[in-house]
Amino acid sequence: MKVIRKKLYTYIESDENSFDLFFKNFEENYQEFQNEHLIINISKKFNIELEELFVFLSVSENHQNKKLSFILIVNGIDFDELPDELIVAPTLTEAKDILEMEAIERDLGF
Repeated sequence: MKVIRKKLYTYIESDENSFDLFFKNFEENYQEFQNEHLIINISKKFNIELEELFVFLSVSENHQNKKLSFILIVNGIDFDELPDELIVAPTLTEAKDILEMEAIERDLGF
């Protein structure tokens, strides 16, 4: 797992050979970045099925409760089928845009 800390967020990308191994490593290391805005790119390495994303549901809810952004980069899925608690973008550029919009919403008190 590659972790790159940027000024406004932490970017995480997989270097594992399977999604299950990546998620296991993510869970084991989550305490290191649990209080940071996160963008997690899982589209580069894996062909993800919609149901596999649900493993991130509790982490995403935890982040949202702390007023932190948690954004997954995934392409090739139907975004309309995702629960509202999972924020997903197809590209890094769009993930950064979502991060900015969420920051504005927090500043406005939403």
